[in-house]
Amino acid sequence: QVQLGESGGGLVQAEGSLRLSCAASGRTISTYTMGWFRQAPGKDREFVGAISWTGGNTNYVESVKGRFIISRDNVKNTVYLQMNSLKPEDTAVYYCAALRFGSSRVVTPNAYDYWGQGTQVTVSS
Repeated sequence: QVQLGESGGGLVQAEGSLRLSCAASGRTISTYTMGWFRQAPGKDREFVGAISWTGGNTNYVESVKGRFIISRDNVKNTVYLQMNSLKPEDTAVYYCAALRFGSSRVVTPNAYDYWGQGTQVTVSS
């Protein structure tokens, strides 16, 4: 089993930055593709981006390309989501997820095996 815990959320003004962390425990995530998703009130959970187990490949939803960066530190068993130039429409609960088998191009939430509990990100205008 993999337990995931997100941190780093909060309230930020538009054009500001936040860095979310996702710390894993229970077993190493070094062989897992790791994804970030978000869910705004009244909306479905949305793929934000993912990173391959080596860190060599990343994939992002179009709306965050050029603003968000996913990275990972397999020694620390942690994945990060650096969010820059934040917009009010980025407001959501952000979740990290682990995928045992699959590439960073897997965008379907149901495909991911383990989930964190989420962290709230609120961007004010």
